[in-house]
Amino acid sequence: MKPIYIFCTALLIIGTACNKELLEQTPQSNISDADFWKTSNDLKLYTNNFYALLPAYRGFGTIGIYGLDADEGSDNMIYNGYNTTMNGEGVVPASGGGWAWGNLRTINYFLTNYQKVQDPWDNVKTYVGEAYFFRSWFYFDMLKRFGDLPWINKPLFTDSEELYNERLKRNIVVDSILSDLDKAIEYLPTKSKAEANRLTKEAAMIFAARIALYEGSWEKYHAGTPFGVSGQNGDPFFTKAVELTNALMASNVHRLDNAGSPDGYWRLFNQSNYSGSNEIMFWRRFDAVLGIAHNWHRYTNTGAARGLTKDLVDAYLSKDGLPISTSPLYKGDATLLDVATDRDPRLAQTIYLPDGNHFITSSQPGGLPNILFTVPSFGLANENKPATGYQVYKGHNPEYAQQFNAEQGITAVIYFRYAEALLINAEAKAELGTLSQEDLNKTVNLLRQRVGMPILNMASIPTDPKQEFPQLSPLLNEIRRERRIELACEGFRHDDLFRWAVAGQKIKGWKPKGAKKAQWEGQVAASLLNPYPVDEQGYIELFKNVGALSNGYNFNPNRNYLFPIPTGEIVLNPKLAQNPGW
Repeated sequence: MKPIYIFCTALLIIGTACNKELLEQTPQSNISDADFWKTSNDLKLYTNNFYALLPAYRGFGTIGIYGLDADEGSDNMIYNGYNTTMNGEGVVPASGGGWAWGNLRTINYFLTNYQKVQDPWDNVKTYVGEAYFFRSWFYFDMLKRFGDLPWINKPLFTDSEELYNERLKRNIVVDSILSDLDKAIEYLPTKSKAEANRLTKEAAMIFAARIALYEGSWEKYHAGTPFGVSGQNGDPFFTKAVELTNALMASNVHRLDNAGSPDGYWRLFNQSNYSGSNEIMFWRRFDAVLGIAHNWHRYTNTGAARGLTKDLVDAYLSKDGLPISTSPLYKGDATLLDVATDRDPRLAQTIYLPDGNHFITSSQPGGLPNILFTVPSFGLANENKPATGYQVYKGHNPEYAQQFNAEQGITAVIYFRYAEALLINAEAKAELGTLSQEDLNKTVNLLRQRVGMPILNMASIPTDPKQEFPQLSPLLNEIRRERRIELACEGFRHDDLFRWAVAGQKIKGWKPKGAKKAQWEGQVAASLLNPYPVDEQGYIELFKNVGALSNGYNFNPNRNYLFPIPTGEIVLNPKLAQNPGW
């Protein structure tokens, strides 16, 4: 009789994913199969553990899923220490390297045994749907890292023949992932019928659409390279993404929040409870009273050793809907205030500005005044210093208690929001060549109208002499721009560069720049500014004197789109072919 080990974590609460009941479960261990698979509540206890697979704010060090470190490894954000992976410095490990399958076995064990429960199917299917969702979550992470994978849908043992299978082509793996999500969509309840704090049908739908868009783009833009899939153009996956997001949009279950509010975009990302939100589809909740909190806002009030790049900041349109290279409204970038003047309002709600409205700290004890941002935190210790001068304001909560008391942060983590569904819909239709003005008005233009920006008109797309992707149409460039701006600091940009096969174009040879340093001379001691080198135009170039980046990042587009398979795994199973370039 095999024992089953159940660990009901008391480390987190998941909004629409986990609740106080989960936290208060007494940890159990060494429960035999015969004693366990009795009721649907047993299934609930088991699936509670799957939610720990989701990322979260991680105390000190790594900051979290979005905000201060989410866009590292892209052209949106840098860290005080350069990204060695993007610089092509990786080596093939003997073991580890992310090639880990233990979590999959736990999920497969559930899917192999849940039918032992004799409760009615209506009492069981939600937890089965959750298991299928989390198997797809596991496999999507592995797909992005390694590409082709073995497909394993049952628990394996030391003598299992499947341990020595070949890797399946990535499109076949994605078909299986989406098949799992089809089951999750079928079995999970809609938002209105779901138990509080658990996965919903709509969350599974947007996740499936995210994966379909990713794979469709990968197959289209990596075609003809060692990373491509022979004979595939991505269209079936683009079509799947359209179908899923069309259904989400037609359901009217979700819609955008804070339309017309001057700071509504910023407020969308710093709340502790999204149970009343129409836009936030799946999120993680924290509770300091229960001892389940984080330290994230002990960093968001400083530079946190990170910084947004000039490349990202320059991508924001001016308020007239024109790129900064052609807009008469653009005031230049001599100062932070100049940079944000008459620009897309999302810029001022993403970076700190010395405008009297960007609070570092509020609600101080003893009636002390609020602390306003004036200059970047150049004078702090290395882990709190800025990297570029453009400090991340998006996601910051200025409440004193969340900043100055350890483990008191309760700002929620967002996993899925409706805005992403709109962007997926527009991009997938553009890739298929079916996008219409009506489609734009239902997607991209809703996002622009929320912040008071002019709509995107297909008949008169503004000319941009500094178009980011000159090999693509102006329409697709603008859709990609909208995605970059709306989802900045939410952890999408790295994946976008990789699925579009443009990391070689954007990262190889790139020397990240920041704000102009001269604006702080006289406000900040020279001894604090001196460690920040500048380029010939005065922009902060943090890695200017780093020998490994003397010619910019050394990203290798013939190798670095995927990670290597550990050599030890190939020794154990010679059928595991190594990834290209390794």
